[in-house]
Amino acid sequence: MLHLWSSASYAIALPEGHRFPMAKYQLLREAVLGAGLVPPERLHDPGRAADVDLLRVHTPEYVTSIRDGTLSPAAQRRIGLPWSPSFVERAFRVVQGTIEASEAALVHGLTMNLAGGTHHAFPGHGEGFCTFNDVAVAVRRLQARGLVERVAIVDLDVHQGNGTHACFADDARVYTFSMHGAKNFPFHKVPGRLDVELDDGTDDATYLVLLERYLPIVLREARPDLVVYLAGADPHEGDRLGRLALTFEGLVARDRLVIASCREVGLPVCVTMSGGYGRQIADTVTAHTNTVRVLCAYDGAFAHA
Repeated sequence: MLHLWSSASYAIALPEGHRFPMAKYQLLREAVLGAGLVPPERLHDPGRAADVDLLRVHTPEYVTSIRDGTLSPAAQRRIGLPWSPSFVERAFRVVQGTIEASEAALVHGLTMNLAGGTHHAFPGHGEGFCTFNDVAVAVRRLQARGLVERVAIVDLDVHQGNGTHACFADDARVYTFSMHGAKNFPFHKVPGRLDVELDDGTDDATYLVLLERYLPIVLREARPDLVVYLAGADPHEGDRLGRLALTFEGLVARDRLVIASCREVGLPVCVTMSGGYGRQIADTVTAHTNTVRVLCAYDGAFAHA
């Protein structure tokens, strides 16, 4: 049975005119429940991540500055979200959602956090709307508990996962794979194990050919115990920040390719939302809802227990 994670704390109030589409988290939750994709009892509300888990990735100074509100104005601007008590609650719960989803993936085979994929967060700072690196924290916790040794991170957000690459730069047990816009943010890329750079305007056919070429290499070389898949909606043609030209159908084919490839070799998968900045917020919600639909279609094939 597919299990999802979401929280009312994922969506917080932002100043009027702020460009981050915070409402997408609540709208996605409503869309998933409204369509009956999972029953309410399988949509879980995460708690707060513990400091001990955050500190496996982030520096004590950075964690303290987030929790206590001592971030400098420059650091807040770099993240792109203003500090507030609700900002703190959101940051801690997004991480815990991915922690709980990743642990459950080892039991159920396939799970998703309806947030997360905050791949621009580095050990000592956040940027690009990313505060803590939820995927890195979840992976480090799984390793520390002896639940996994090797992990593959398949990052298909349109922006390179520079923070995630930095977090695992010296760990051969974690294979970081990113397919992203070559000329898009971040403008200083951090090398991962495998980076595939895409031209502006890349369409469905070109994208899927590249993914079909490289994904088997990732899974073969990574030899993972778990795959964490960042299913960004921002490669969509209607995305304000994406600069690619994938259709809804192309994104669905992408998701099917990732999930089917992992299922074929018996790998559990934890999915996170990652980015989505549609000119119409409904497009972003549709893209993420379609990802959940794909997971539902494969759910029975992943059941471990």
